Amino acid sequence: MSEHGTWRRVSPDARRFLRGRTAALTRLGGWSLLESAHTFLTGYGVARALDDGFLAGRTGVGLGWLVVAGLGALLGAFALRGVFAALADLVEPLRDGLVRRAVRHALDRAVADPSRAADAGAVSRLTQQTEMARDSFAGIVLTARSFVFTAVGALVGMAALAPVLLLVVLPPLLLGLGLFLATLRPMAGVQRDSLDTDEALSRRVGEVGEGLRDIVACGGAARTTPGVERLIRAQERLTGRLARWAAVRTVALGAAGRLPVIALLVATPWLLDRGVTAGTLVGALTYLVQALLPALHALMTALGSAGTRLLVVLERFREPEPPPSQAPKAPAPAQPPPPGPASAAELRDVTFAYGPRAAPVLEHLDLVVRPGEHLAVVGPSGIGKSTLTALLAGLLSPDRGTVLVAGAAAHGDRDASRPDPRRTLLPQQAYVFTGTVRENLTHLCPAGRPPDDARVGEAVAALGMGGLVERLGGLDGAVVPRRLSQGECQQLALGAAHLSPAPLLLLDEATCHLDPRTEARAEQALAARPGTLVVVAHRISSAARADRVLVLDGTRAVCGTHEELPARSPLYRDLVGLWNGTGEV
Repeated sequence: MSEHGTWRRVSPDARRFLRGRTAALTRLGGWSLLESAHTFLTGYGVARALDDGFLAGRTGVGLGWLVVAGLGALLGAFALRGVFAALADLVEPLRDGLVRRAVRHALDRAVADPSRAADAGAVSRLTQQTEMARDSFAGIVLTARSFVFTAVGALVGMAALAPVLLLVVLPPLLLGLGLFLATLRPMAGVQRDSLDTDEALSRRVGEVGEGLRDIVACGGAARTTPGVERLIRAQERLTGRLARWAAVRTVALGAAGRLPVIALLVATPWLLDRGVTAGTLVGALTYLVQALLPALHALMTALGSAGTRLLVVLERFREPEPPPSQAPKAPAPAQPPPPGPASAAELRDVTFAYGPRAAPVLEHLDLVVRPGEHLAVVGPSGIGKSTLTALLAGLLSPDRGTVLVAGAAAHGDRDASRPDPRRTLLPQQAYVFTGTVRENLTHLCPAGRPPDDARVGEAVAALGMGGLVERLGGLDGAVVPRRLSQGECQQLALGAAHLSPAPLLLLDEATCHLDPRTEARAEQALAARPGTLVVVAHRISSAARADRVLVLDGTRAVCGTHEELPARSPLYRDLVGLWNGTGEV
């Protein structure tokens, strides 16, 4: 795809992003106008200091104009401080949005095809490419803004001194820019090929890493190594091509940066014959050497490296599109739905220890969680409650025994870092990110089927979050995680769990920062939604609301209702006896 094709695909997203941040752009433009004034005063002050001051024999006037030029420098420094503050309001939301998009693409890909290998290229997008996009975007905005407003100040200054100066300076300046722009398309192509190879290498290394033990055991290193080496050599060749184009860009940069100065010097006799003064010529030279050419150099450097890199990287964050040659498939004949699993989750003779010589945390545990059931898990700190939820979430695999979720292996051969639409795990530290309230509440939903506002409003009302959502500015209000309490973060995470389509919710002390009343309302709302709820409880009141309670006591486990367990479990009887109304276990 050409660079123009890339820009056509990226530009709608870019326009939407910038339209949503008009306030930050306005502040940026306002501060940049002060830089134009600084540029104007620099050259104009020098010209007036010579013509009206020193060359006219009036030293005081000349010094006064130099003071004016110096005050312009102070004005520019003051403006630069405001520029960086406004720049942060543009750059950080871009990075946050790209991270969310990369995660959503990876989740949608895994949901659409659970048997597909994990997308190792998503790791590159989440780490290297998001940081590359943020840094490139910041550099382009900063340098493009500086060039535009510096050029305005310099060209207005030269026109104010002598309009004929523009006839001398502008043609070579535009010629140098044209030579430079001619290098952008081939550089963009090399950048794109380099990133394609980087993602392919990341995927290949990930595949080799997953099967490294089998490769060594079967003697397959000789067949595996060439594929990786081929990608490494390709990346090396592309790096060399990129360096060569960078050299061509440097030549173009030299032409654009030197030709205007040479043209001005060559045209000096002609300009003097037409009444242009020596001070005016020095002022024009000051505009070129001290303002316009440094800004041009920075702009061309940013566009030549960061600009092409940004276009290529942003293309990778576009929503995936189906190939146009593929016609929509006819709907398959309706088939009766397969029978649902007999259990939402099941542990069969499960034993788990953190290390081959460590004492088991869970030993010979059997448990069946029925579809639609509300199960509470209680026990002393460190007894294995979080280990149990990690096993159900597929984050850990048992040393012995089997863990099933919806009739299939909870972990098995799956990559534990990949999402699983069968379940959602909420840990004690709630995940809340910079974005809108809506985005924080719906990020666990499929990207192509987001819930409408009515559905989101039902979840907010069910969880009693109306006050929090209103205080944050409604569903489109901004969420800044550092400004929220831990309890407010947990409420937003619970709202996301309520809207999640996962049939199994796992809450690992996900309500520990809520007061008992808010916790009770949240658990009741989550238990009422379609699906199964497993709660690691830190209050006996939470256990009392559950259909059944699992008591972990060492490697022993007892399961029953809140009413019958005191007679069966001494630990549970003690916990209930210690409950003094605060509900703390």
